Amino acid sequence: MTKSGRAARVTDLARLLPALGLAAACGGTRPETLGLANSRLAPCPPTPNCVCSDDADPRHAIGPFRLAVDPAEAWVVLEDALAATPRTVVVSRTAEYLHVQATSLVLRFVDDLEFHLRPARGLIAVRSASRLGRYDLGVNRRRVERIRARLRDAGAVAD
Repeated sequence: MTKSGRAARVTDLARLLPALGLAAACGGTRPETLGLANSRLAPCPPTPNCVCSDDADPRHAIGPFRLAVDPAEAWVVLEDALAATPRTVVVSRTAEYLHVQATSLVLRFVDDLEFHLRPARGLIAVRSASRLGRYDLGVNRRRVERIRARLRDAGAVAD
């Protein structure tokens, strides 16, 4: 690479770093729609960066976790799986609800995950949504499916 080519790359990087720093500092604010309303998780916004097992829109729909063990045992397995997930922090917890924040490695974007244990139905409803941006490149759907796979490997969920 020529000396002028290196200088151009350094200049481009110098222009990009403040924007990356700004993005990294902006994890977004906690949405007011988190939590349960009428024993259901909130539907996703119209943007394609959210999945929810309670959402009727097929673009956002994802299956709940169908339990293969006692609901209380499955809940503990879920909490253990989340505790072992890097950059994931439980924000609030009740006997039947979890709100978790997952932070991306590089740009430090924050996504909100919610879980609602429904013992009478033998399932855990799930929602995962990005706080910022419009597109998540499938990150939220893949995250939920990775958690489902961990619970399946532990024998806690059937599907």
